[in-house]
Amino acid sequence: MDSKDFRKQGYAMIDRIAFYYQQIEQYKVLAQTEPGSIKNKLPQSMPTNGEHFETIAKDIDSIIMPGITHWQHPGFMAMFPSNASFPSILGELFAAGLGINAMFWDTSPAAAELEEQVLNWLRDATGLPNTFKGVIHDTASSSTFTAIICSREKISNYNINENGFKDFTSCTIYCSNQAHYSVEKGAKAAGIGKNNVRKIVTDRNFAMDVNALEQTILSDIQNGKKPMMVVATLGTTNSLAFDPLFEIGNICKKYNLWLHVDAAYSGSAFILPEYQYLLKGIENADSYVMNAHKWLMTNFDCSCFYVQDDTLLINTFSNNPDYINATSDNAVRNYKDWGLPLGRRFRALKLWFVLRNYGLHGLQTILRNHIAIADTLYSQFVNHPNWEIMAPFAMNVICVRYNNTDLLIENHVDIFNEQLLKQINQSGNFYLTGTKLNGQYVLRIVPGQEHVTRQHTDKLFAELNAAAVQLIN
Repeated sequence: MDSKDFRKQGYAMIDRIAFYYQQIEQYKVLAQTEPGSIKNKLPQSMPTNGEHFETIAKDIDSIIMPGITHWQHPGFMAMFPSNASFPSILGELFAAGLGINAMFWDTSPAAAELEEQVLNWLRDATGLPNTFKGVIHDTASSSTFTAIICSREKISNYNINENGFKDFTSCTIYCSNQAHYSVEKGAKAAGIGKNNVRKIVTDRNFAMDVNALEQTILSDIQNGKKPMMVVATLGTTNSLAFDPLFEIGNICKKYNLWLHVDAAYSGSAFILPEYQYLLKGIENADSYVMNAHKWLMTNFDCSCFYVQDDTLLINTFSNNPDYINATSDNAVRNYKDWGLPLGRRFRALKLWFVLRNYGLHGLQTILRNHIAIADTLYSQFVNHPNWEIMAPFAMNVICVRYNNTDLLIENHVDIFNEQLLKQINQSGNFYLTGTKLNGQYVLRIVPGQEHVTRQHTDKLFAELNAAAVQLIN
């Protein structure tokens, strides 16, 4: 492909993307394919000779699109959103066109310095203290893993990095039983071990019980363990519950533990001043993560990880073989030393595009609109006799289950709601996910796609009730 053909195909691809967004509601949200159906359409080996791009483009329609779940569809209310706005798409395109590897400052000074500054913008906009310094990772799982490694090296004074686990085989990590599974996964990868993750019980609102946290820490100390880290979640995946950050921070100070704050989803909402009260105590955190690729209109991946002590982070991950000649001036940031990867994508560019094109007020308007839409839907559930609210309403996350007590017996309610979820998803207009809270199956609804409206949630509420009646009959 030469530059002339690149222009032709590039314009056509932009048109294809724009058209896709214009008519996205014509698709069923959830892919309706069977396992293996996409793979079976693909050749067993790569082509020997190159193919014209027009041929490849046709296969997008015939092979790829049938197997796509449409995350940008307004009816996508499953899990958490992963918004991809037009400014972020253009930023991704231009970053790919530049084709840089943002390993360290010398390999592209603009990438390093832009990343530093846009993360400062985001830090200030969300109410974090200016002592936090940021880096962009791929996902919150990677950010949490980075925090685990940092806490491990802090407690061992970098001895584990140098000598392995010889004298540090009993380190423990604490999180709530609602925390993201990446804490446990990170503990396994860091050599801490799954069985050394203490899952603390939660209160009736699914927030960590701080008394149970402290008692568990004391018990571990008495049994010769080495408590090293607490993960506080601001917005759990199940129900968007908020752990009591201030109280947890005081416990971490008391026992000299690393405090990592997981605000992967809710962190975007802290651009709204009315939600920044939830950050009370954040000054005691050692690290913090929020994902711009969820609710901040920046396409996947863009996980913003912050630390207070960047020297500890750099000392944990820095390695300088002869074939890397990075400028070591303290005036520059070599982001290869801020996490595990050496090679790094130019993720800051799309975030810069988004923050500039929308502006703070534009992003605030979108999020407030989502929250208002969710609040209206929540009220519809509250005011209907056959729906139970299963968790406190927070931001735009709703946890409910259908329970017509006149027609359903208790041990059938879970099965009924699983069937209801399946029927809604198969209808194609919406995609929801379920979870369990206190052992009970619940429907989890998150209206957070950029273009979702009140009309979409009204339609969802009507379809849920109609499907429930149909299942009962």
